[in-house]
Amino acid sequence: MARKFLYVVAAIVVLFIAGGFILAIWWQDLTRAVFVPGDAFVAQAPLEVSAYDDPAMWLSRPGMGMNDPARWQPAQQREGTAVPTPADGAAPAFAVFFIHPTSYLDRSSWNAPLDDADSQRIAQIYIRGMASPFNRASEIWAPKYRQATFGSFLTDTPDSEKAIAAAYDDVRQAFEFFVSSIDPDMPIVLAGHSQGSLHLLRLMREELAGSPLAPRIAAIYAVGWPISVPHDLPALGFPACATSAQAGCVMSWSSYAEPADPSDVLDSYAASTGFDGKQRGTSPILCTNPLTGAVGGTAEASRNLGTLIPEKDYVSGTLRPGAVPARCDERGLLLIGVPPEVGDAVLPGNNYHVYDIPLFWANVQADVVQRVEAWTRAPR
Repeated sequence: MARKFLYVVAAIVVLFIAGGFILAIWWQDLTRAVFVPGDAFVAQAPLEVSAYDDPAMWLSRPGMGMNDPARWQPAQQREGTAVPTPADGAAPAFAVFFIHPTSYLDRSSWNAPLDDADSQRIAQIYIRGMASPFNRASEIWAPKYRQATFGSFLTDTPDSEKAIAAAYDDVRQAFEFFVSSIDPDMPIVLAGHSQGSLHLLRLMREELAGSPLAPRIAAIYAVGWPISVPHDLPALGFPACATSAQAGCVMSWSSYAEPADPSDVLDSYAASTGFDGKQRGTSPILCTNPLTGAVGGTAEASRNLGTLIPEKDYVSGTLRPGAVPARCDERGLLLIGVPPEVGDAVLPGNNYHVYDIPLFWANVQADVVQRVEAWTRAPR
């Protein structure tokens, strides 16, 4: 599995956690030396079969109450802007399974220990900013898992493959518990970002495509990970979302302000191997426009119901309507116009990876309800 296109993507974790620290020299050799573990991969003991019975194994789950970061609802800034907001009526019952992105940077281990305080703190922040748009769900489940360390994505060695596979094993086990815990008739929404989306895509291919559970999937948000339309999408078992009224489909986007310089990402993407075993090359990347809910197209900032503008600590923030437009270009990148001021975790090249979901927070919140409603209306 190719990793090189993640040099840029994974590096944002550093910027995010460091609060704006910019690496003056950004080269592959440097990042490898700093972040790739020097020791060989050592397999961690498998989790106990009942591991996810323990509430402590979840960053978000039913019963957490006010301590659940995914249940956060930011306040909305009006500033005289006449932007419609989603209806406040009751949404249909649905359950969300959310897989958080990489928050572990340490090179002392290929996989994060579950008791690593710093990575868990950052994971909580990710859940608060990225899983909270799904807070109209009846249930939100976001597992802790022994994620592959940041350095795993900077090398193509067998050690990195093993680390990513080990992380997936935890996610798969958590998903099995999630499915067994929710109402058997409840529709399911799957969501992830970056490393979380990587695991989500494997879950779709190996556990969901063509399975009895597949008809229960109301929507899939695999954000911040490139999906080749010809080489990856057919293997997932679900179509791309063609309209905002469609259920049982996949959405994905990667955000860049303009002028965008995605050359490193696209070069590495071109050299990588798709799920069909063929080189991805210059094949188009799936780009859902989160302001319209459809593949491709352009939407003005007036369609944006609310961008999450974080405070410096990324723990709190407010929604600003009409702040950011969105346009899918011919390559499959989501362009958001002039660089918005949403925080200091922006990668050179105007890559807004950390903000993929917060940029469109309120639209995602409205979109998921609309897709679950469409799933509910569909004949069975």
